[in-house]
Amino acid sequence: VAYLVVFHILFVLFVWAYWKSVFTLPIQPAKKFHMSYADQERYENEERPEVQRQILAEIARKLPVYTRTGNGGIRFCDRCQLIKPDRCHHCSVCAMCVLKMDHHCPWVNNCIGFSNYKFFLLFLAYSLLYCLYIAATVFKYFIKYWTGELTNGRSKFHILFLLFVAIMFFVSLMFLFGYHCWLVSRNRSTL
Repeated sequence: VAYLVVFHILFVLFVWAYWKSVFTLPIQPAKKFHMSYADQERYENEERPEVQRQILAEIARKLPVYTRTGNGGIRFCDRCQLIKPDRCHHCSVCAMCVLKMDHHCPWVNNCIGFSNYKFFLLFLAYSLLYCLYIAATVFKYFIKYWTGELTNGRSKFHILFLLFVAIMFFVSLMFLFGYHCWLVSRNRSTL
């Protein structure tokens, strides 16, 4: 009964963190970073890149933007038509700019950024604990398999499969979770 209680607690936490990672929408920059229609017209009608940079610098003067492009210009998204705040990136999959974007995760089919990075880390942590718990509880039966104490031949394959899959996922998640913990400790993102 104790094994089942712990198993279901870990399972519920795992599913909750996964659900929040999937369904928490990425946050876009505030409206103040979007160009007004007049500024957009002025920017698009200008053909000289140096004048376009000056127009962007003039608009961004009143915004809290510190990060610049390689040539010192203001970061601007042509697709979203907005001045990018610091750590904002355009996601080609979601077709929008995402605040503090880390990556677009295919496992959760969502951008991992400011709004759901906490839930993504919790998802990794709970899945790591979940795999470790499964491997630890099945290991006793794995030992019984090798010593010949298991009599049912069909269950042997299931125990072997479950143990090796749990360990395989545990090892890969350990590296991924460790990498993201290192990124958090350095205040960085994968981008």
